[in-house]
Amino acid sequence: MIDLPLSALEVAIVEAGTSAGDALRNCTQAAAHLDSLGYKRLWFAEHHHSPAIGAFPPPIMTSHIASATTDLRVGSGGVMAPNHAPVTIAEQFTTLAALHPGRVDLGLGRGPGTFHEGTARALRRGAPPASDDEYRRDVEETLELLLEAEFGELPEPWLLVSSEAGASLAAALGLPVALAHHIRPENTLRAAGRYRARFTPSRWSAAPRILVCVETVCADTEERAADLTRPMAVVKADLLQGRSEAPFPSVEEAARHRFSTREQQALDAFGAQQAYGTPDVVSKQLQRIAAETQADELMLVTPVFGLEDRMRSFELVR
Repeated sequence: MIDLPLSALEVAIVEAGTSAGDALRNCTQAAAHLDSLGYKRLWFAEHHHSPAIGAFPPPIMTSHIASATTDLRVGSGGVMAPNHAPVTIAEQFTTLAALHPGRVDLGLGRGPGTFHEGTARALRRGAPPASDDEYRRDVEETLELLLEAEFGELPEPWLLVSSEAGASLAAALGLPVALAHHIRPENTLRAAGRYRARFTPSRWSAAPRILVCVETVCADTEERAADLTRPMAVVKADLLQGRSEAPFPSVEEAARHRFSTREQQALDAFGAQQAYGTPDVVSKQLQRIAAETQADELMLVTPVFGLEDRMRSFELVR
């Protein structure tokens, strides 16, 4: 049994043979189910130009899902700060917080949200990727503009981190931190340690607060869990080869895929640091990660083909 709060990250999978509209309807059904299961938060990731993941803006998804649920905290995991003007982010999320008091989170991140170079340039209007100083200024300005809002209610800001540099920024600004263990698990422990060591109390948080996001696939049998992890493994293998042009494959399609030795080694190393398997196995893996990072909360990302299997995974972990 996991004694930490559990939350979920929604990446809005567009399954092979379905449409973006189907993915949106699945998101709505999943949110209602997570709400009924007692999950704490549901965050939406910013993605662009990917047939496997819907390009659904986190502020719009936050608004829609907050209206369709009752207890879940809802927000971004995250809005990619370099892609947007700070004033736009602040206006959107203070409005959301006023509409849904006490339920809105603003997770800020740095990545482009896409592997497509043309889309990344378009999001930046032709500007190069943000420097460390530019990113810090964007985050600081967004926080300042939140405090200037006249609505009374504020979103809860978090910084999404996958490196020690990001952890240092979160610590300096006194922000709660969301560690992207599901993206760069090799950096998680060093980032968590640096964050705790350098944290400065702020208006946003009096003490360090760590949320760790873990790729989690839970099923009634080990065999079924292995089958369910394979479609996302195919997507990852394609990304390793610089490909991102296919929809999210079905379990049957993924079963026919053959990985190269290099791909399999990378996937095995990554999977060993996530949480896959039966409830007992997943519980032990999540407890280990929580203990090693001194996490205050765990967020599960479950990129599984089929809404029923995806929701079953969340049920079994809960």
